[in-house]
Formats: sequence, C-alpha cells, structure tokens
Amino acid sequence: LSAKLLLGRHVWDLAQHADAFGKRLPELRAHAQVSEPASDRVVAFMDALEEPEAQQQTVERLVGVYRVLKPHLLASYHDHLVRANPVYEPPTRRILVCCIDDERRHIAAGETILGHLCVTPALTERAGAWQRRLEGLLTAAGGVTGDGLPPALPESNDVPVETSDDAREFIRLEKPTASWPIPEELRAALGAFGDSLLARDREAVARWLAPGVSPDPAREALGAATLTSLRLVAFARLGHQRLVKWRLEGPDASVTVLSRWAPGPEGWRVAMLDVARIEAPHPALPRR
Repeated sequence: LSAKLLLGRHVWDLAQHADAFGKRLPELRAHAQVSEPASDRVVAFMDALEEPEAQQQTVERLVGVYRVLKPHLLASYHDHLVRANPVYEPPTRRILVCCIDDERRHIAAGETILGHLCVTPALTERAGAWQRRLEGLLTAAGGVTGDGLPPALPESNDVPVETSDDAREFIRLEKPTASWPIPEELRAALGAFGDSLLARDREAVARWLAPGVSPDPAREALGAATLTSLRLVAFARLGHQRLVKWRLEGPDASVTVLSRWAPGPEGWRVAMLDVARIEAPHPALPRR
C-alpha cells in the first residue's frame, strides 16, 4: 500500500512537470506536447524499467524509478539549468527549479519506502542487481537524451540559479556602464586561461572547462595559425555567469574566442566555449 500511495502522489507531480514543459515549448517555437524517444536504446531502457509488474516485484519497480530514472532526470535537469541563460530563459529555469525540488523530494521518499520493503538480504541483493542492469541500459542509451549521461550532481543541494525579480538589478541594467567589475578570483582564472590559449597549451585549456564542455573549439583556434597577442575585448554579466570574449592575433590570422564562465565548487569554470570567428589578414594593396 505504501508504494502505491507514493507512486500515486508522485505521478500527479510529474503530470504538472509535463504540462509546464508542454506549455513552454510553443513559446520556444517548438511543437507542444510532442515527445519522441532519442533512440531505440532509450526505448529499450524504458521497456526494461516497466518490466516488473508482478505483485512480488514491487522492489524492482521502485528501484527502477527512484534509484535509476529519477536520479538521472535530476542530474539532467540540473545540467540544463546550469547551462540555461539567466537573461532570456527565466521561464525555463523556473520550471527546472520546480522539477529539481520535486525530484529530490521524490527520491528521498522512494528511498524511505525501499528501506521499509528491503527487509532481507535476498531483497537487498535483488534490488542491487536490478539497479545495475537498468544503469547499464541507461548508460548504453546515452541517457534519456541520447547525448550521454549528464555530469554528476555537486555535493551541495544549492541550485545555482537566479530567478528572483530583483528590481534593483533591473534598474542597474538600464544604466550605462563603462565596464563590468571582474571578481578577483575570476580575474585570475581569466588570466591563466588566456595565457593557455596564447601558449597553445591544450591540456591547460582543458583544465578550465566545466564537465561536458568540449575542447574542440579551442583546438580549432589554437591550430588555426600563428598567434602572438591576446586581448580581452568584451566582458558582461549574465546573472551569476560571465560572458567573455578574447581576440587572438598573429601575422597570418586573427581569432575571436567566446566563452561563458560560471562559478562552481572548484571555482570559476568555462560553461560554454566557441570560436566566433577566424579571419585571415587582408593582403596588402600593391603600391602604385
């Protein structure tokens, strides 16, 4: 009975999540209430998740939901939240914050019920074996998105999001400013990262990237041409994150590198990296 009551209440919460995402999609110029699995492997994972239907398989059913699927969804929501732009995606971020709070509550409640049900070593072993099987299928599927498993959640339960209607921030944004102040810790990180770009030190560059950020744009920039100078040409605040643009120049090319920095447990890290432009110098005009 406890498992049925738990699932019944949580199904209602999940229906609210689906409804919120469905209403948000048309605002993003996507089809509402349309969902397709990322791949056949995702379908295989979901089919396996739903296999335990017998009365004696309540433990397996709960393990699949509360120890495999929901922790994965929680990590996926958190990863999306960290990468969502706080300036023009507040509605999406608010939905994600709500989903994250609910999923954390669901997982904790599910663990309580599982602890109540797994009263013998045999049941505990069954739960572990089923969890390992489903985790293997989920990993093979690349997560529910098919793009790979999201980074592990930070140890802190704090959600790095600014969703409040801070009127003082809005007033400040309408005022022109000569330059944005750079936090001292970030200033040091930017200096080290810029030096790594100019020195073509790919390993040093990679150390400043947040989990899941591809170093490929940096490789493209570093391998493009001979670069002899570096300038930080733009810096702006986007909520708790910072947008930074560098200009690398040399005798045979100029490269513009765009990055978005976010604070985390290990300090400031690059949450997005892109090569905005690679230009070859214009040939000198012939003398007349």
